[in-house]
Amino acid sequence: VQLQASGGGSVQRGGSLRLSCGASENIFSHSEMGWYRQVPGGQREVVASVTRGGATKYADSAKGRFTISRDSAKNTVYLQMNSLRPEDTAVYYCNADYLWIRDSGPIAAKYWGKGTLVTVSS
Repeated sequence: VQLQASGGGSVQRGGSLRLSCGASENIFSHSEMGWYRQVPGGQREVVASVTRGGATKYADSAKGRFTISRDSAKNTVYLQMNSLRPEDTAVYYCNADYLWIRDSGPIAAKYWGKGTLVTVSS
């Protein structure tokens, strides 16, 4: 298992959850990390991402409520979700966009963790 996600659960509107995703050192150090989510019958959509340098991006729906961060010492990326809403209910997936530039040529890959379910009740 290359990405191991955890932290999902059930909360009420306004509650908080923190998702965690651990990776191998090789994957973590060469990847932009992100969180996606998907509802049944829907497309998987990006929620937030963080580059190796720490630059972050958020979907409009996540701005001001969610915070993505990465801990290089633990090879782990986090998604702190506050002020949760019922429309945040989804399966959340950790993603690693791997890119290793070598003298012999680049290696690129995309890795996905097993989803973790977040349920927000009203």
